[in-house]
Amino acid sequence: MYKIVRRKNLNPTVTQMEIEAPLVAKKALAGQFIILRVDEEGERIPLTVAGTNPEEGTVKIIFQIVGATTEKLNLKPAGGYISDFVGPLGTPTHIKGLKRVCVVGGGVGCAIALPVAEALKAQGTRVTSLIGFRSKDLLILEDEFKNCSDSLTVMTDDGSYGRQGNVTLPLKELLEAVEKFDMIITIGPLVMMKFVTLTAKPYGVPVTASMNPIMIDGTGMCGGCRLTLNVGGKKVTKFACVDGPDFNAYEIDFDEAMSRGRMYFDFERKAHEAACNLLKKGGKN
Repeated sequence: MYKIVRRKNLNPTVTQMEIEAPLVAKKALAGQFIILRVDEEGERIPLTVAGTNPEEGTVKIIFQIVGATTEKLNLKPAGGYISDFVGPLGTPTHIKGLKRVCVVGGGVGCAIALPVAEALKAQGTRVTSLIGFRSKDLLILEDEFKNCSDSLTVMTDDGSYGRQGNVTLPLKELLEAVEKFDMIITIGPLVMMKFVTLTAKPYGVPVTASMNPIMIDGTGMCGGCRLTLNVGGKKVTKFACVDGPDFNAYEIDFDEAMSRGRMYFDFERKAHEAACNLLKKGGKN
């Protein structure tokens, strides 16, 4: 059993927890993920490591309440326990030798982008962060990004906070100003990452995209995170959980990935509704 040391609601649908897991805390690097089960009968879900405290032996996770399992996890209090917490898994984000990097995060994907930005800053990289949300109410981790960024721009779709528009607007402005980035690292909704990639392409800047958002069971067995890459003119199949989660964004077939992701929308919605109805009737979580 793994103890929930602390928990915090970041916005109405996003929760942060710190889990007591000393071995994972000692080894996890930015970009890697864990697999957890809320209870012994629960499904496995992959969540990115959002931070570690090796001295305290804790691992930070941030999750959005979208299905039955995240609903159950969100009901766990500080001081409570979850059944399983395995990791670190996946390949760490490649950051060695990078001098100037633009980190582009969207929505809850900012939870994945933050540890990457922090790791970059820790090695002396100049970090430009662009983070976007639908509205001010959904804003998360602004202060944390300020602490690890040389420059931070916050965007909201409705203009309720920061600048109005999406993250490709300031990205294009920076690239047109001949901002010399060694790499753009983007993490967020698939459609956002697609257009970040299209925006950067004319300027020849390498782009790394985290495909964590499409992972389901985190082991490659379900096939849900299957990707088609165009490598040297040839189509190659990879799996986000075992081969990634980071990939060369220019090689990713984003349209196919988005189409596959929509296949699970109704299932997740119905599972979430069923879990909520069970809990309302006094069912056990």
